[in-house]
Amino acid sequence: MNTTRYFNKTHTDHYTIAFYNLENLFDTKDDPYTLDNDFLPDSEKQWNRKRYEKKIVKLGTAISNIGFSKTRKAPVLVGVAEVENKSVLEDLINSKHLKHKDYGIVHYDSPDERGIDVGLLYQKKYFEVKNSEKITVLVNNDNGDRDYTRDILWITGNLNDEEIHILINHWPSRRDGAELTAYKRIDAAEKNREIISQITAENPEAKIIVMGDFNDDPSSQSVKKHLVQQDLFNPMERLLTRYRGTTNYRSQWNLFDQIIFSHNFHKYEKGKHSFSDAAIFDDDFLKIYRGRYKGNPFRTYIGKKYTGGYSDHFPVYVRLKRN
Repeated sequence: MNTTRYFNKTHTDHYTIAFYNLENLFDTKDDPYTLDNDFLPDSEKQWNRKRYEKKIVKLGTAISNIGFSKTRKAPVLVGVAEVENKSVLEDLINSKHLKHKDYGIVHYDSPDERGIDVGLLYQKKYFEVKNSEKITVLVNNDNGDRDYTRDILWITGNLNDEEIHILINHWPSRRDGAELTAYKRIDAAEKNREIISQITAENPEAKIIVMGDFNDDPSSQSVKKHLVQQDLFNPMERLLTRYRGTTNYRSQWNLFDQIIFSHNFHKYEKGKHSFSDAAIFDDDFLKIYRGRYKGNPFRTYIGKKYTGGYSDHFPVYVRLKRN
């Protein structure tokens, strides 16, 4: 047996679906309605046009390579988080490594105070958007005031003529402590469950993908108990180890970035898509290559220090096979 050929085998009937937190993809213009002052040319971070354009090219390089070694094509769907507006996504899909892929964009402004949103990039050749809407996540702080977090983006479309529903999330952060803020992420999980119930009430056989930066691990209560119930499967559960994840905080790995889907992706049906595998995309070029943070995501800033990297998260992806 030619083992080299075996391990390098490509699957052109496979399609990559990815999620990537882009770490503060802000433009350099002041939005008077959001708290974007950290990402302006005259800020301490000195976020200028040169740095912005460098980040756009780097993110385009990363996205174009997710799953490519096995499918020979860039991801057909990419959920993204931490983008300031539609304009930055337009710059991204027009960057040199993505401009020939003919990506479309689904994006809505969310009520997040910093102005960061979620979005979807899709290759028009493979995916047709039929409907999209944003779903508000209502959560309050301890004092009863509303926490203006990101909306859920709900897209219905046809992937190679098969209808699927996609829910893209960026759940409330752990900034004030994981335990103290856990209820907010549970609220976000339950809002996803409401949408899923709405979808399956109309079509019990609907194929559903839930992805996002959940700011919780696969084993966290919000994900394992409140989101993933008998109708969903989380392939990310097996990917988190002491030595590997998607984001690293104080030398501890987390896998906040996840792609979860309905069990009917395990069915083999002619002309339909079925689950093949799931992975973290953490190739060496996305990592810090030396020093105390060696092996961590090569990010754009560490604190206020500009490092010129990609993101503080690695992307995740699943591959689907068209039967």
